[in-house]
Amino acid sequence: MNTIRTIGTKPGRTMLLFPRTPVEGTCMKTILALPLLFLASSTQGQTGIRITDPAQMLAVPNLGNDAAKAGMQAAGLSNDVIANADRLSTPANWPKGLRTDSARAANKTALRNYSAFLLFEYPTDEGALTVVTVPATANYHMPEDLRSTEDFILVLRAGGTELVEPTATRTPASKGPSWKNMRPAKIIKPDDVFATYHLADDAEALAALEKEGMSKAEIEAVIFRSQERNWPDGIDSFNERYPRLEGFKKYKAYQAISWADKVLLVIPVEANKKAPTGLRPYLDIYMVFAATAVEVKSKK
Repeated sequence: MNTIRTIGTKPGRTMLLFPRTPVEGTCMKTILALPLLFLASSTQGQTGIRITDPAQMLAVPNLGNDAAKAGMQAAGLSNDVIANADRLSTPANWPKGLRTDSARAANKTALRNYSAFLLFEYPTDEGALTVVTVPATANYHMPEDLRSTEDFILVLRAGGTELVEPTATRTPASKGPSWKNMRPAKIIKPDDVFATYHLADDAEALAALEKEGMSKAEIEAVIFRSQERNWPDGIDSFNERYPRLEGFKKYKAYQAISWADKVLLVIPVEANKKAPTGLRPYLDIYMVFAATAVEVKSKK
C-alpha cells in the first residue's frame, strides 16, 4: 500500500505556511489578499530543494485532488493553506519565464538558482510527485522573468529535483538599510528621477553609502532596488510611470545619501501602505533624483 511521506516537518510540530508577519496585508499586485506562503525567516530549518529538470514540472498541477490534500494534511498544513494551494500552483500565478514549455526550456539553467523548499511528496498512479514552494523574498536575485511578488508552488515528477546538501547557515537577502533615522524628504520634481541610474558604477555614491555605515549586503540591496525594473508594476517603465509621476509627490520618502548633484531616496513599504495600486511598493525601493528635485528636512 502506498504511504504518504511528509518531509520538512519535525514530529509534533506544525509547519505553518501562512505565518502572521508585518508584511501581511501589503498589496503585491492586485491579487494579494493573502500573506506570503513562506517568508525568508520561516524557511530556516526546512529542506532545501534544487530544480534540476524543468521537463519534469507539471504544466497544469492539480493540488485540489484528494491525494494532494491528504499529503498536505499529513504535512500539518492548515485548512487555509490547503484551500489556496491549488491557486498558488496554477501557471497564471507563476513568473512568465515558467508558464510555457519553451520558456522553461530556455530558462533551464537559471532554474537551478531558485531558492526553493520541499513541502511534501505524495503518491499517484504515475509515481510520486514532489511539491515545492518558491518564496518571493528569497529570490530577489533571479532574472526579472523568473521573479514573482508572491510565493508560488511547483509540482515535479521524480527526477526533477534534488535535495540541497545542508551547509553553513546562509545569510538571508538584506531588507536594505534602516530608514527610520533618515531625514524625511519631499519629491517636488518627479520628472528629475534617474530611473536606470547605475549606483554600482558611481564610486562617489558607493563611498557615501559606506560612510553611512551600510553593510555590503545593504548596499547590494540598495543598488538592486534603485533600478526601475525592480519598482512597483505601475512605475517600472517610462510609459507606465509617466502618467503617475504626480503620485510621486505623495510618497513618504527619506534621504539615504546625497552626493555631487544627486540624492538617493528610500521609499519604505511600511510608510507607503496607502499609496495607490501601481505606486505602492511591496518592499523598500530606492530612487536617485537630481538634488533640486527634492526638499529634505534639516532635522531627522
